[in-house]
Amino acid sequence: MTGYTEINIQKLSETMGEEYFQTLVSDFSCPLNEDVENFLKHSAMIFARQGIAATNLVFASYRSNPVLTGYYTLANKHFHIDPNKAGLSNTMKRKLAKFGQFDIDLKKYIITAPLIGQLGKNFSHNYNELISGAELLKFACNRVKDIQYQLGGKFVYLECEDKPALVEFYSEYGFCSFGRRRLEADEAIDGTYLIQMLKYLK
Repeated sequence: MTGYTEINIQKLSETMGEEYFQTLVSDFSCPLNEDVENFLKHSAMIFARQGIAATNLVFASYRSNPVLTGYYTLANKHFHIDPNKAGLSNTMKRKLAKFGQFDIDLKKYIITAPLIGQLGKNFSHNYNELISGAELLKFACNRVKDIQYQLGGKFVYLECEDKPALVEFYSEYGFCSFGRRRLEADEAIDGTYLIQMLKYLK
């Protein structure tokens, strides 16, 4: 992952101004997932200012100039997981017991962990070809590891649409499915639920 640069959008806004940020992301395009595109253009800065979620832009060098290739968003969340229904390995169950709190009433572990809320590449000008999805995901996971080095924790999780290609992609890079979350009324995503997946960061 050489030749890339990450910039937190709040820091970018504080140094260059929010108008500069809006200009920078104005031609960001993600036709595979309009929610990814709309979030960056319309919600990412609001969430950053409110402390709800942090977004990092990832740039690559193209013809001696930095170009926006993608971004990821992290938020501090918690999730519930039933170790008896999730189909998890015994090793993963032991890790959940170590880092989670068991709720007797719910009969589930409560885990606090960073959520990779958004992950997307920029298809404008074919900039998506300058970075792979695996590299972008690794940037997000490495950022989580840096945060957990200071605060503790070992898990990261995400939610994705129930599409075989997506589930297979995240599974290939160490994420395992542990449940489903029903969509809220204001979530403009196909289907009625999202697949929840987690990974233990070594």
